[in-house]
Amino acid sequence: MDAVTVTDLVVDRGRRRVLPGLSFSVPAGQVTGLLGPSGSGKSTLMRALVGVQRVRSGTVTVLGEPAGSAALRSRVGYVTQAPSVYADLTVRENARYFASLYGRGATAADAAIADVGLADAAGQLVADLSGGQRGRASLACALVGDPEVLVLDEPTVGLDPVLRVELWDRFHALAAAGTTLVVSSHVMDEAGRCDRLLLLREGELIADSTPAQLRADGRSDDLEEAFLNLVRAREEVAA
Repeated sequence: MDAVTVTDLVVDRGRRRVLPGLSFSVPAGQVTGLLGPSGSGKSTLMRALVGVQRVRSGTVTVLGEPAGSAALRSRVGYVTQAPSVYADLTVRENARYFASLYGRGATAADAAIADVGLADAAGQLVADLSGGQRGRASLACALVGDPEVLVLDEPTVGLDPVLRVELWDRFHALAAAGTTLVVSSHVMDEAGRCDRLLLLREGELIADSTPAQLRADGRSDDLEEAFLNLVRAREEVAA
């Protein structure tokens, strides 16, 4: 079963076409990685998935509903690159505030804080946190709603290697429990941590496959090299 279906999606920014007509689906209960270099259209696509991006044409369906519809507000979580929490509140106050919006209590908020490794910083003001900690505070506020689909825009930026591994372990635990995750990154070594991959370059879908299939198609065990080989092959065909 697919949690997300995108059909012929076209997005323009001013006079520039950012997404030229993408079509793909996202399987339910898996971690799908959206990877590609900066400027490839990842954030624009993620905004379209949650229904906050104006599109020129095409359709985006999430959990059987049009992206952004009122029916999805309590079922889809979205964490942007910029932290979306209140700087003048503590981590705990932020999490408990968002928990109250979802009709959940303090226990759920505290559990979400622990899940992202911020239990020791729960009483700190968000304004006093590092950039990576602020990102994790935003993630806690998304997790507290227990969303069925979780869209994460570069959630591991600014984190040390240990925390990155811990977060990826948490993502897979969520997927094992039935949550569908779409996680963007421009770091190709994170591709191997995904169940499925969508690789973008200049708004075009270069690959829609598993890490194992990408290695096979790109003729390299190194995922970054495999991706580059696919890009070169497309350029040669276009020439």
